[in-house]
Order: sequence, then structure tokens, then C-alpha cells
Amino acid sequence: MASQDGNEAVVMETEGSPKKEESAGANLGDEDAEANEQSGQEDGGNSSSQCQASVSNGGDTDDGKETVDLKIIWNKNKYDLRIPLDATGASLKERIHSLTGLPPSMQKVMYKGLLPEDKTLREIKVTNGAKIMVVGSTINDVLAVNTPKEVIQQEVKAEENKKEPLCQQKQHRKVLDKGKPEDIMPSVKGTKERLPTVPLSGMYNKSGGKVRLTFKLEQDQLWIGTKERTEKLPMGSIKNVVTEPIEGHDDYYMMAFQLGPTEASYYWVYWVPVQYVDAIKDTILGKWQFF
Repeated sequence: MASQDGNEAVVMETEGSPKKEESAGANLGDEDAEANEQSGQEDGGNSSSQCQASVSNGGDTDDGKETVDLKIIWNKNKYDLRIPLDATGASLKERIHSLTGLPPSMQKVMYKGLLPEDKTLREIKVTNGAKIMVVGSTINDVLAVNTPKEVIQQEVKAEENKKEPLCQQKQHRKVLDKGKPEDIMPSVKGTKERLPTVPLSGMYNKSGGKVRLTFKLEQDQLWIGTKERTEKLPMGSIKNVVTEPIEGHDDYYMMAFQLGPTEASYYWVYWVPVQYVDAIKDTILGKWQFF
């Protein structure tokens, strides 16, 4: 009996051993599963970090800076851009370049008129969510379109040098002799301002009728409105802008938009406030067209 009990004890111990191994194996399996889970979480975290790092916002990081979110609109495409509020217009052009591939020298960037390169977005009061209009094309397209404009401008200047001042010419005197309109917008001599947010109004056209100019920057159009109708002109169709101060009233200008190849296509506007003259020319022609 003792021998049998001893054998039974041995057998029980022998049968019990695999259970311990199985338990140990199960524990190891649990540890491996936890390790794999942690590894997967770490890999997932790294993958997430890598994905986040691959997202571009126009090229530069803006950590720790006060930023503004902009909507860039170019060639019927829209881009979201976050940029420091103290970035300059030139910096904005570089960021637009990284988004669109359009070189800064080929960009005409507009926000309430042509955006100055040397001022910060804070200085020109760019607000969060503002729409920034960008006009531009490839170098070959621009050269093809603007070379004729340059030739026309040179010819116009040459002809102007040969002629008497515009203010003294008969066709203009009959309008200017009516005097300054009572409802004309006030002028600010000795300063240059961006285009106003409201239409320029109270001016005369060559017939002596009232005319207003509205700059639709989102459509890249100039609207010329009279009592009878409103002409909607693509800015790219205007080949030149001719200006001259009005004699005896040098704080106001007479201005012509050249719509065709000859002087017969000039649309004349009289009593344009001096502070807006450069902004009008820059917005329509764009500084980038001169090479």
C-alpha cells in the first residue's frame, strides 16, 4: 500500500508539472501580447507623428507666433494658409509660391488693392479668414500677353511728349471747364492710399456725365458705372492707364483706360483724387508686368 501510495504520489506530481509549465507559458503569452500591444501603440504613435509632420502649411513653422488663417485664391483654386501676423507681403508671396508653384515675381497679390511687399499683415490690417486674391501665370504666358502692352505704353509716352498737355486740349477742356463736381470724393495731397472699400464716385466721363469706379478684386474686374449702364472690364483687357494732374487742381487727376490699340479706345475719367492714382495703376497693370 505504501508503495502504491508512493507511486500514486509520483504520478500526481508528474501530471501536475505540465500544468505549471502551461501556466508559465500562458503568462509568457500574456506578457508577449502586452509587449506587442505596447509596441503597436508606440508604432501607431510614431506613425501618427510622422503623418502630422508630413502636413505642410506653406513651408514654414509658426510655433509660438501670433498667426492668422487666410484663404488664398488663385486660378480658381483655393488654399488654406496659416501665417504669422507679423509676416511681410514678401514673406506671404514666398508661402504662396510653396503652395502654388507660382514664383513671387510673377504674383499680383491683392487685399483691398495691391498688397505691399514691405509691410506686415498686421500693418495692413489683414483679418482672420481674409480672402487673398492672387493673379499670375507662367513666364511665357506673361511675356506673350504683356510685351504688346509695354510697346503700347512706350508709344503712348512718346506721343504725349510731342503733344500739348492733356488739360489744354479742346476735348478735355469742355469737361474740365464745368469745374470740380460738388460731390467729388475729397483728395489728400502728398500721400498715397490703398483703394477704398467703397466705389470711387462723383467723377465725370468724357461726356460730362457722372461716373463711378468699382474694383472687383475677386473677379479681377473693373466696373465703370454711369446712370445708364455698368461696364464690367477684365483688368487684363486694359492695355494702359494714362494719367495727368488737372491744371490748377494738382490734387486731382484726369485718367484714361486704354481698351484697344488706338487713342479712340481711351475711356476718360476726370477728377480722380490724387491719393488713389498709384493704387489704381498698380491694381490694373500690376508691378510684376515690367521686366
